[in-house]
Amino acid sequence: MWELGLHGLVYIVGVVKKVSNKEDKLKKYGLKGLNKPKRTPDHPTKKGIVAIKDGEKIKIIRFGDQKMGHNYSSEARKNFKQRHAKNIKKGKTSAAYWANKLFWAGKEGSKKNPPKSQKHVKGRVKGGRS
Repeated sequence: MWELGLHGLVYIVGVVKKVSNKEDKLKKYGLKGLNKPKRTPDHPTKKGIVAIKDGEKIKIIRFGDQKMGHNYSSEARKNFKQRHAKNIKKGKTSAAYWANKLFWAGKEGSKKNPPKSQKHVKGRVKGGRS
């Protein structure tokens, strides 16, 4: 297509809209936006995913172990928060921050029973015979 411009005839090449890196990543992982975590029940190892903006880059963070329970008791919640306090303080760039926010939120938060290997059977000593 030709167009008459200030400097004579100019050949116009079709305009191609480049999809941003952000849109690509959000669509690829099925996320609704930045800082909006999503559960990933079909992922082999991680329970959740979130996209964050770190400076100019869009980063994908996967968090939470698929095999482990979460938020199943106040003691477990307290231990998780103590164990990961340093990483939780790092903020949105930390997987521990998102696991704390989504899976260890408090009594009203999401709950999943601990794996069989962590369950305590009353009256039975771990590793011993009953």
